[in-house]
Amino acid sequence: MIDFRFFLFFALLALISCSTPQQASTQQVTVNGLSPADKAVGWQSLFNGNDMNQWRVFNETTVRGWKVENEIMTALGIQGKSADIITKDTFSDFELSLEWKIAEGGNSGIFFHVREGEGLKAVYYSGPEYQLLDDQAYEGKITDKQKSAANYDMQAPSIDATKPAGQWNHSRLIVDGDHVQHWLNGKKVVSYIINSTEWKTQKINSKWKHVETYAKFPSGHIALQDHGKQISFRNIKVRRL
Repeated sequence: MIDFRFFLFFALLALISCSTPQQASTQQVTVNGLSPADKAVGWQSLFNGNDMNQWRVFNETTVRGWKVENEIMTALGIQGKSADIITKDTFSDFELSLEWKIAEGGNSGIFFHVREGEGLKAVYYSGPEYQLLDDQAYEGKITDKQKSAANYDMQAPSIDATKPAGQWNHSRLIVDGDHVQHWLNGKKVVSYIINSTEWKTQKINSKWKHVETYAKFPSGHIALQDHGKQISFRNIKVRRL
């Protein structure tokens, strides 16, 4: 007589052997990929997990000071050798989505409408900044307007939606004409209108008071900042509005 317990045991083994590879392959395609639904609404990837061919260092032609490893791109944060990177392409109205993980005490940012040229010595001379920071362990003196997801030195986030250093955060930046939104981990934390009365007042009381080129341009590059400590990015995608 056949022992039914042995039959169940081998049937279970067969089921596991058939299902495991399929589950593993499903997990492998989730990082830095675009789903059919993403493509249908116009998303394009800015990082394929293998190289940084869609980026270059600000005012340079290639990339330095960054590495790609395990489908993650990371600013090495080499002191004295800042390597802010910009997209090779330019954007006007767009939605940007990405994940970032910052080192303890780290500081970085996402910039938009960045331009290069005479008098534009850094990405922040033209591009407004979505701040990225380790709010808890950053060693410098900061205000609420300089914490993660802030419109840097202009407007503080409405709530603290950050995850600690070493954990992945998800950010969305939406630029629709002069209307800008900052989202962090599923929550809208900043909203502003460039050149509105409120915005002009904020600028007068910020570091950009005397920077005439700040937020001046209606289109430009997207930039990621290298600010002396490591920060990693993945799942970077953008769609034009």
